[in-house]
Amino acid sequence: MVFRKLPGVSASGMGLRLSQKFVFLLFLSGLVTLCFGALFFLPDTMRLKRIFLSKNENPAVTVGSDNVLSKKVPGDPEHHRKPSVTHGARTVERSVGSRAQDEWSPAKAHEPAARDERVTSAAQNGQRGSAYSYETFKKCLLKPPLGKNKGTPSDSETLQRREKVKEMMKFAWDNYKRYAWGKNELRPLTKNGHIGNMFGGLRGASIVDSLDTLYIMGLMEEYEEAKEWIQDNLDLNSNGEASLFEVNIRYVGGLLSAYYLTGAEIFKQKVLELGEKLLPAFNTPTGIPRGVINLGSGTSWSWGWASAGSSILAEFGTLHLEFVHLSELSRNPLFTEKVMNIRKLLNKIEKPHGLYPNFLSPVSGNWVQHHVSIGGLGDSFYEYLIKSYLMSDKTDEEAQKMYYSAMEAIEANLVQKSPGGLTYVAEWRGGILDHKMGHLACFSGGMIGIGADDGPAGQKQHYLDLAAEITHTCHESYSPTKLGPEAFRVDAGAEATATRLSDRYYILRPEVIESYMYRWRLTHDPKYREWGWEAEEALEKHCRVEAGFSGIRDVYASTIILFKYLLYCYKDLTDLHHKLSEFHLFFK
Repeated sequence: MVFRKLPGVSASGMGLRLSQKFVFLLFLSGLVTLCFGALFFLPDTMRLKRIFLSKNENPAVTVGSDNVLSKKVPGDPEHHRKPSVTHGARTVERSVGSRAQDEWSPAKAHEPAARDERVTSAAQNGQRGSAYSYETFKKCLLKPPLGKNKGTPSDSETLQRREKVKEMMKFAWDNYKRYAWGKNELRPLTKNGHIGNMFGGLRGASIVDSLDTLYIMGLMEEYEEAKEWIQDNLDLNSNGEASLFEVNIRYVGGLLSAYYLTGAEIFKQKVLELGEKLLPAFNTPTGIPRGVINLGSGTSWSWGWASAGSSILAEFGTLHLEFVHLSELSRNPLFTEKVMNIRKLLNKIEKPHGLYPNFLSPVSGNWVQHHVSIGGLGDSFYEYLIKSYLMSDKTDEEAQKMYYSAMEAIEANLVQKSPGGLTYVAEWRGGILDHKMGHLACFSGGMIGIGADDGPAGQKQHYLDLAAEITHTCHESYSPTKLGPEAFRVDAGAEATATRLSDRYYILRPEVIESYMYRWRLTHDPKYREWGWEAEEALEKHCRVEAGFSGIRDVYASTIILFKYLLYCYKDLTDLHHKLSEFHLFFK
C-alpha cells in the first residue's frame, strides 16, 4: 500500500500503531488495491485499527530533523543511531558508524553463523541489535492474518458477494495461468502473455504481485503454485532496463507482503537479493535516485520523457516503506539511509507555496518544473508519508510533519469546490490551476481519512469530512456504466465528467474502490459497500471476457469497445487483482 499509471501508486491504516498495522500497511504497498478487496471481508464489528497487531510498549524511536536517531549512549554523548523499525515486543537499533558496506551481502544475511557473528561483533562494539525473527513477530499479532474464521460475515448477502469476488479472482488467475504463466501479464482478448520492458527482464510480475491476495482470499492451492514458481523460476540475474518504482512496488512490495503473511523464507531470500540490485540507482550527486536502472550493471538514468533529466516525485517518494523493511530484515542500514537522505534533501529545498512539484533534478537537487498533482507523478509520495508515520507506531515525527504540512498546502492551493458543490483536487502548473482530477488522485479520499486522527488539534472532523467529500466526487465521476474515466474535469459547465475523448478510457484502475473501502472501514456506512458492489457488477458486465478482464475505450459509450491491448505495459491483471482484493475486504 500496489499498477498505477506511470509513475502513480496508490493505497492504509487509520490510527493504527506500528504494532497494530504494519502488516496491513505492507500488503497495500505491493498489492495496493487487491488487498483492499480483502479488507472488506473482515467482520463488520472490527474497527480497522484493531485488525492485526497489539500495542507495543517499547521505547519510541523518534526521527530528528537531521534524519538520524538522536539517542545518547552512556559515555558517548555524541553517538547517533539511525531510526529502527519496531516489531512487536522489541525495537532493533543498529549503528551506522563506519561499517563498510562490503561486509554485508544478501547471501550472508541468510547464514545463521554469519548472523551470530555480526550480533556478537555488534555487542562487542557497544551496539544493540538482533536478527529479525518471524516467530517473534507472529506472537505479537492480535489476530491471525486471515482473521477469526477467516472473517466470515454473518449475513448471507455479504457472504454471497464475497464469494463472487473470490470467483472473479480465481477466474482471472486461472486464465493467466492458462495463457500467460510466467509472463508479466495476460492480454485477455488475444489470449497471450506479455513481458514488456518495465521490469528489466524479470518475469512473473503478476505472480509476485498477487501472492498476498491469493493468501488472504484463501486460494491456497493457487498460492502454493505461485510460491513454487518463485522458488524454482524467479531469476533475479537479469540484465535489462527496469523502472525502479515499478520493481519496488511490484516485486519488493509483493515479496515483503508475502513474507510477513506467511514467514516463508524463500520470499525473504529473494527480496533481499533484489533489494541489493536497486541500490546503485541512488548513486547520484544528490542521492535522489534516477528512474531507470539496469539490474545487471547497476547503471541508471532518467526517463527520456522526464523534463530535463529529472526524477519523479511519486517514484523516488515511493520507496520508504519497503526500504525500511529491507533494512530490518537484512540488518543492513544502507536501505534506510538511502530513503532518509531523500527526506533530508526535500526538507532543505524551498517549496513553492509549501507544495512539492513533480519533477526534481537528481544532479542539482532543484525543482525542474512547478507542476503539482496528487494524481499521476505525485500521488504515492503523500501516501507513503502518512503510512510511514503510522507504520512507525506514530514515532516518525518527520513523516508526520511533512505529510500534514503538505496537506495544508494542498488544501490552500489545490482543493476546490465546483459550482454544483463537488469537492475536487485540481492540478497546479506554475501558479495556474488546471481544473482536472485524475482517477489516480481518487485514492486521496482514503488517504486523508486514515490520516485524520493525527493532524493539528481540532482538525480530525475536518479531515474526515474532506475525505468523504472527495470520495463522493469520485463516485459521481463514475458514469452511467458505473465505471470511471481516466480523468475528469470541472469546467465549461462540466461536473466530474471527462470532457476530452482522450480521458474517457478505463483500464481497471482501483483507486476509487480503495477510497470506498477505507470509508467503509472508518464509518461502516453501508452506502460505501453498495458503491463498491455497483462497480463490481459493472466490471462483470462490461469488462469480463472469455479469458479475463479487459479495459474499455469509452465509459460513456452505449456500445462498449474493449482494449485489444491495454495502454500501459503492466495493467491488465495486477490492478484487477488489487481491485478484487479491495472488493474482498469490503465484504469481510
